[in-house]
Amino acid sequence: MSKSLPKPHFGVEHVEPELEPHKETGKGLRILFADDERHLRELMQLELPRMGHDVTVCADGRSALEMLSKGTYEVAILDLQMPGIGGIQVLEEAKEAAPQTEFMILTGHATLETAVQALRQGAFDYLTKPCRWAELESRLMKVAEKRRLTHQTIALETRLRSAEGPTRLIGGSTAMQNVVRLIDTVAPTDSSVLILGETGTGKELVARTLHERSTRAAMPFVPVNCGSLPENLVESELFGHRKGAFTGADQHRKGLFEVADGGTLFLDEVGELDKSIQVKLLRFLESGEIRRVGENEPFRVDVRVICATNRSLSQMVAKEEFRQDLYFRINTFEIQMPALRDRIADLPELAQHLLARRYRDRTRSQPTISPQAFSVLTLHHWPGNVRELANVIEHAAILSGGGTIQPEHLPQQFRSPLKKPAPGEGGVPTLRDIEMEHILTVLEKHNGNKPAAARELGISLKTLYNKLHQLQLSPEATAAARGVSEAAA
Repeated sequence: MSKSLPKPHFGVEHVEPELEPHKETGKGLRILFADDERHLRELMQLELPRMGHDVTVCADGRSALEMLSKGTYEVAILDLQMPGIGGIQVLEEAKEAAPQTEFMILTGHATLETAVQALRQGAFDYLTKPCRWAELESRLMKVAEKRRLTHQTIALETRLRSAEGPTRLIGGSTAMQNVVRLIDTVAPTDSSVLILGETGTGKELVARTLHERSTRAAMPFVPVNCGSLPENLVESELFGHRKGAFTGADQHRKGLFEVADGGTLFLDEVGELDKSIQVKLLRFLESGEIRRVGENEPFRVDVRVICATNRSLSQMVAKEEFRQDLYFRINTFEIQMPALRDRIADLPELAQHLLARRYRDRTRSQPTISPQAFSVLTLHHWPGNVRELANVIEHAAILSGGGTIQPEHLPQQFRSPLKKPAPGEGGVPTLRDIEMEHILTVLEKHNGNKPAAARELGISLKTLYNKLHQLQLSPEATAAARGVSEAAA
């Protein structure tokens, strides 16, 4: 019976890589290995990829510094003694150029003094020749674990910053139940998702829910509004830059893709991205690689991209304002967020939720909302959707002084008296005047029942809302039109 071969070590002699396969250490790292011994470089080029890592090798300290200045590496393993400059000098000079890199010193001249010097200069660890693969694997796993914990910390900070925001999707309407069903279907996958909907409908909440129900929930969720990024700094914000890459780049900076590594990047208002940035986003979605501004070499990040917009990307594609190939790439799975006017049955639950959120952890008692106020709220067109509702609830809560919210506590535009359209010039009513007066008459006939009024008028319910909005009726005024007064309620 043949004896099993020992696990290979490096630093003494070349060992054929097929002796024993190495298991992967988890998420791969991007490693720079610098040593003047050719057989060690060749061995690393064979063995480290078998452990699941990307590796770049160089033969001396100057080459290592050049590679660190041009590319991004998570680990640099440096031989202590190399031609020109040694490992510790490379470490001293490279710390500023590569602040995110963890350095390990490899030496065949191990002394306590050498180890202490390396650690004092900021080395993550040191290895002595000959070093067994198990030792190297252990050190690399520690680096990967440190990075994982760092990203989990970022994720926790992100959650804390958004602690005041909504934490769950509200509403039992058919439209919202459909949204929840789609989220449950696609959340466990890594597919790109495009969320469509008007401003204020809660697209970021859907993206956050997708993240929290995915396997990436413990890692960062990084939201970014593409429309708010400075035009000349969009690429730097998303992909990062190296010091000196452009005027004002006085330090290295991680991009949002790197911050989101392992987690989810939410690109809100993706239609606002410039064509040049669209190309770079498409390249990442196809290859998983990004490149910092000022660097030549790309590197991989593990990020799920979720996009959202209130614009019609298909129309933008037709006008050549948005790349068709990118549109198909981000639109793997589509979720349409309904406007608040199309899910008005959810308004009472939403209003109560927003009120409860405002009074969370406060000593004052939470006010209630009267039926009369609800009657006014449900008649509004809500062009600003849930975001507008949140502002209205906050305004009313302040005026109510902690008591019951009544119609008079709502903003001024909700409390205007009913005014029928004024006649046109010369007292002759315009066609619009006649149309609006007829709409109000039918609405009064049906006691404010808008679906019934819309049926009699031969228009859709949405069109009726739009007509009332054009008339600029306040909810209270419309309530008066349908015969709903505070006393009757």
